[in-house]
Amino acid sequence: MTPPTQIFLPTHGGQLRQIAARYGFEPEQLIDFSANINPAGAPASVLIALQQALANPAVLVAYPDLELTELKKALAEASETLPENIAVANGFVPLLEAALRSLKIARCLLPVPSFSEYRQTLTNAGVEVAHYYLAQDEGFSCQPETLLRAALKGDCDALLLANPQNPSGALCGAGSMRDLIEMAAKHRIKVLLDEAFIDYVPTQSLTRSAIELENLIVFRSVTKFFAIPGLRVAYAVGRASSIQNLNNRLAPWPVSTLASRAVSAALQDNAYTEESRRENHLRRTWLERKLARLKIFSYPSSTNFLLLRFAAHVDVHLLWEKMIAEEHIVLRSCVNFEGLAPGHLRTAVRSEAENERLVRGLERVLVRMKR
Repeated sequence: MTPPTQIFLPTHGGQLRQIAARYGFEPEQLIDFSANINPAGAPASVLIALQQALANPAVLVAYPDLELTELKKALAEASETLPENIAVANGFVPLLEAALRSLKIARCLLPVPSFSEYRQTLTNAGVEVAHYYLAQDEGFSCQPETLLRAALKGDCDALLLANPQNPSGALCGAGSMRDLIEMAAKHRIKVLLDEAFIDYVPTQSLTRSAIELENLIVFRSVTKFFAIPGLRVAYAVGRASSIQNLNNRLAPWPVSTLASRAVSAALQDNAYTEESRRENHLRRTWLERKLARLKIFSYPSSTNFLLLRFAAHVDVHLLWEKMIAEEHIVLRSCVNFEGLAPGHLRTAVRSEAENERLVRGLERVLVRMKR
């Protein structure tokens, strides 16, 4: 099958229906390495909780709990905080929008490359964006003192960071990140910290520190790690006064009853959590090694994804299309990661069998592209 010649790029990972329609497949024929979702699938405890809820007609008739009492209690227990320190919404973007408004942020330093929704959300909120380009030869890692100098030079009143970083997976240790936050506080700079993938390295989280540090708000996702992104749940943690102001700017009933019950069940499934971390580490290590044998460079990652850099002679967009058309494998195009040089693709870490299929597919396509 010959791929379409017109350039086509989805704006986010996980857009299988759109890609399948474009290339003439059914979505079920494609393997999605573009979205960083736990390949284990949703925990059995989540499916049981949803089945029990649906068995009771009253659950769908009644409005969700306006205060999300049980969900906030479960999130507080999991993050070792208190319910009053937690705000919940149907995804990260509504929480960030509310934080920007409640904190009256005017100018924000944004290290790039980064998740495209950061810049979009800042722009939509009327916040000026000052870019800081992370160094490729340092694996796109954050250097606290350098970031602070950039924020001061740019006259910024906020920093928006991801730890681990996306798209590279680079991790800034908790000690260094806390040093940055404390230095920023001396200059009245707020730190908005996205820990969407910190579940894979929980000891490096600053979620609990957010209730102590006045200038910090931490954002967490539960749906990626627990493989339930269709339920759209994220939360923010901060000092009680900051969270109250943030909550005042969120729409009522931000998540459904079904989503609340599913997430509450997932957070109590310790066996699933530990097994997911263990399996991901083994699979990521294996995949890094196999990719290196294909002369594909992968940046050091602490997450369930790898940022790949290809040799200069490789047409990366053509490779991305051929992987879909010829191997039925969807990688993440990195064209819309601002500040990232050409020649990159991102891949999720999936099951052993799927990872093996990815490696074989890349090998075959790269050989064919040389001819």
